[in-house]
Amino acid sequence: MKKIILTGDRPTGRLHVGHYAGSLRRRVQLQDSGEYDEIYIMIADAQALTDNFDNPEKVRQNIVEVALDYLSVGLDPNKSHLFIQSMVPELTEMTFYYNNLVTLSRLERNPTVKNELQLRGFQDSIPVGFLTYPISQTADITAFKATVVPVGEDQLPMLEQAREIVRKFNSTYDEVLVEPQVLLPDNKACLRLPGTDGKAKMSKSLGNCIYLADTPEDVKKKVMSMYTDPDHIKVEDPGKVEGNAVFTYLDAFSTQEHFEKYLPDYKNLDELKEHYMRGGLGDVKVKKFLNNVMQEVLEPIRERRHKWEADIPAVYEILKEGSRVAQAKAAETLAEMKAAMKINYFDDGALITEHVNKYR
Repeated sequence: MKKIILTGDRPTGRLHVGHYAGSLRRRVQLQDSGEYDEIYIMIADAQALTDNFDNPEKVRQNIVEVALDYLSVGLDPNKSHLFIQSMVPELTEMTFYYNNLVTLSRLERNPTVKNELQLRGFQDSIPVGFLTYPISQTADITAFKATVVPVGEDQLPMLEQAREIVRKFNSTYDEVLVEPQVLLPDNKACLRLPGTDGKAKMSKSLGNCIYLADTPEDVKKKVMSMYTDPDHIKVEDPGKVEGNAVFTYLDAFSTQEHFEKYLPDYKNLDELKEHYMRGGLGDVKVKKFLNNVMQEVLEPIRERRHKWEADIPAVYEILKEGSRVAQAKAAETLAEMKAAMKINYFDDGALITEHVNKYR
């Protein structure tokens, strides 16, 4: 069996370092590993419209922003197919068929859906398209027969629901669909990077993000104002590293080389943490170190972005070609599904012959 990856993002804004730590960095590593036969990376504009249906221009404008972020982190169109979800209409048809395999109560129990509904304050007026988001996501995954789906921890309930739908389809009709495996970030700090304000989730809507496209000045400003330990008032006070966003970011991004280059007084992050916890280490010094780390991580990303910003038509051509390849792959899977479901009427020669003989 081929090893295939499907992953993607909703184009509701520029991507941030939470996306990078949680998935983008890993995608590039997987892409460059040579271990995978096919890689599909989707800009999920149709899904973004489920809660932005009244503001399509927002989604439209962010298509290219997300594409630029993809290219800037090192995703290579020669190795990965970058495509736009709505340009693959087969996904919509698959979603329609999968709707019959899921109950309303099961959707309402999905923890990710429940959290997102609460976050957006939908209450009783829930758009059907948003509620059925896990079904649409299943279509995205199964259309390409993805064997691996790299996700953050918050997406685990969505992937489990996708696996349920695959099992239901295969047991009801035929063994057509591939049950995907989940690939989580290998660094625990990257499972869910907190916002700069210390809140559990980095979110565009909460304004607590460091964006991949941020200028060096913006990054420094955000880092220097980050949430730390509210009880660490004086330098000599003992500080807590657990729940301290600055140290969580250092867990996610700092390396031994960063200490050698920017903070040689400490051998590693464990030593820095130990000093902070016993007291005598100020937040400003730690934040300055984090700023140096983040600037080094983001600088090559900025440089690649500037290069692609100078050739936007090429970016659209990449998306157009990727969408063409994705549609062809999805069409193959849909044809197999329809044959299994006995709704491939015009392609089933045996059915036609049966009816010819019946009415002779």
